Amino acid sequence: MRTLVIGDIHGGLHALHQIMERAKVTTKDTLIFLGDYVDGWSQSPQVIDYLIELNTKNNCVFICGNHDELLLHWLKDSKDNLMWYKHGGEATVNAYETVSPETKQRHVEFLQSLENFYLDEKNRLFIHAGFTNMNGVDFEYFPKLFYWDRTLWETALALDKNMKPDNLFYPKRFTLYNEIYIGHTPVSRIGKTTPVQMACIWNVDTGAAFKGPLTIMDVDSKEFWQSEPLDTLYPNEKGRN
Repeated sequence: MRTLVIGDIHGGLHALHQIMERAKVTTKDTLIFLGDYVDGWSQSPQVIDYLIELNTKNNCVFICGNHDELLLHWLKDSKDNLMWYKHGGEATVNAYETVSPETKQRHVEFLQSLENFYLDEKNRLFIHAGFTNMNGVDFEYFPKLFYWDRTLWETALALDKNMKPDNLFYPKRFTLYNEIYIGHTPVSRIGKTTPVQMACIWNVDTGAAFKGPLTIMDVDSKEFWQSEPLDTLYPNEKGRN
């Protein structure tokens, strides 16, 4: 029985299939998805179909990402967003042209069911982006920050590695949870393609929306498995590149 965390998928169903096979996932495993299931590659609707089906077999936790919220607005309210369109939404809009109204409604229900965060019995927090309240996620004034914030990760990157948690200047947010697992900001921005730990924070977004692989990681052993780079799995597409 493992607890496995999965980074941002961004419509890359082929990569999702690969990591499930390479990690030898079974129905005994708990799967925690960090959000951003859509936008980028051409199979966003199929990714959601796959996750809905997977949830009937596995114990799954589905976290909400910012791209998932944008898709929900578009599906539910026909709300166009030019910025979303330029950052992966175009591929999603095109992919939904052949999706039936019944399937779209099922996807709306899935997107509405997504969690803002998940805190397990070992005080490990799983969240798409971050939070800003120094007292933790239960006190956050602006819930959208759960899937939009970048300050948690930016602070972790800038933190003096010699600073101890009992230092008066140590970020209080980093003392609240034993570990924090995030996606949202790809580690490719700092030249990495594997999960990166900074302080208590593990970033599992390895750039699948762009030219990186998709990652699944065992949160206890820290062993991880990756797909091929997404641009090689979808050679005739641009993703978010």
